[in-house]
Amino acid sequence: MAIIEVRGLRKTYGSTVAVDGIDLEVDEGEIFGILGPNGSGKTTTVECIAGLRKPDAGAVRVAGFDPVRNRDSTTKLVGVQLQRAGLPAKQTVREAISLYASVYDDPIDGVALADRLGLGPKLDTRYGNLSGGQQQRLAITLALVGRPRVALLDELSTGLDPRSRREVWDIVDETRDAGTTIVLVTHFMEEARHLCDRLAVIDQGRITALDTPEGVIGGIGAPTVMSFATTIPVDTPLLEGVSGVAAVRRRDDGRVELSLTDEAVLPVLQVLADRGVHPDRLRIVDATLDDAFLDLTSREGQE
Repeated sequence: MAIIEVRGLRKTYGSTVAVDGIDLEVDEGEIFGILGPNGSGKTTTVECIAGLRKPDAGAVRVAGFDPVRNRDSTTKLVGVQLQRAGLPAKQTVREAISLYASVYDDPIDGVALADRLGLGPKLDTRYGNLSGGQQQRLAITLALVGRPRVALLDELSTGLDPRSRREVWDIVDETRDAGTTIVLVTHFMEEARHLCDRLAVIDQGRITALDTPEGVIGGIGAPTVMSFATTIPVDTPLLEGVSGVAAVRRRDDGRVELSLTDEAVLPVLQVLADRGVHPDRLRIVDATLDDAFLDLTSREGQE
């Protein structure tokens, strides 16, 4: 059953269209990921769901409530961690946790959660004296302290080291298991693959894919990635003309990379052999979420 419903969502800033007719549903109890380039409309979509921005058109419902008109009701249901958020510089970590917890009827032990996120020694430190990563961990604590029915987490792992990132992932999993629906905006493909039940890929304000991580990868029609190095120039148009080859690109490290079907692998190797091209350090692997992301989004995002 959907706990979040978005229909025809549109939001503009002057002449810039940030969100252009988005439709999606998030089922209760799932972790739903939103992926997209910078400026694609991800954060604006989440802010409309949270009631922090009023849509120009369309409808948003969270547990049946309009988050703009029913702000008080929505606030008690939703925890929000935004990409760019701030607290008073002189407020301590402990004071912030206590303040946020006081808004909710049945908060969790916020101090214990902060301690688990490595903020135990910083409880009496002022917000302005925290590092960027510590501020991020506090934002996560505040988003989850109220035991919300819905948690909106924007760029969850930004600024976190790998160990802290894994701890946060465990906490997100446990939060979902306790009954909270998670909406996760992320640039980390590994994070999306690890955590999310379903994904929406947004590009230029529109959804270009909506499926499970495996479904998004399979939907690009090129489930295999071949890459190799060579000192001989490669005829890119010729390779693109091989049936089953979806894309050919030269990576920053100089390797040639093809997205293709399994059936296209041998014909591509034959084309290379016919032209005297020896593929050095040849790698053939299954496509990843990174590959799907590149296939489904434009080269340049809007800033």
